Amino acid sequence: QVRLGVSGGGLVQAGGSLRLSCAASGSISSIKTMDWHRQAPGKQRELVAGITDGGSSNYADSVKGRFTISTDVAKNTVYLQMNNLNPEDTAVYYCHARARRSGGSYSVDYDYWGQGTQVTVSS
Repeated sequence: QVRLGVSGGGLVQAGGSLRLSCAASGSISSIKTMDWHRQAPGKQRELVAGITDGGSSNYADSVKGRFTISTDVAKNTVYLQMNNLNPEDTAVYYCHARARRSGGSYSVDYDYWGQGTQVTVSS
């Protein structure tokens, strides 16, 4: 079992910055990837940025060069630093973790979600 605690978010003017935090607890060692998703009103949830347990990261084209995902292993926390925000970034942001349990000949992935946090960017 993995639990995700999300903090950060809020209201910021266009061009501003925010940092989201996602603290993982529980079966930390089973986590393979952690990522941030967002969902704007009337739109589908989309992947924003992700990072693997090996440190590889990936970003949605819309946030490349503006957002940075990073980890603090000692704190079991993943961060999303968001710079140069624009109104199109307004959404509820969610932290997601994929954990893997394997043994013998089986391997099963489990998905965990943190609570959403609202990010609002005013023009």
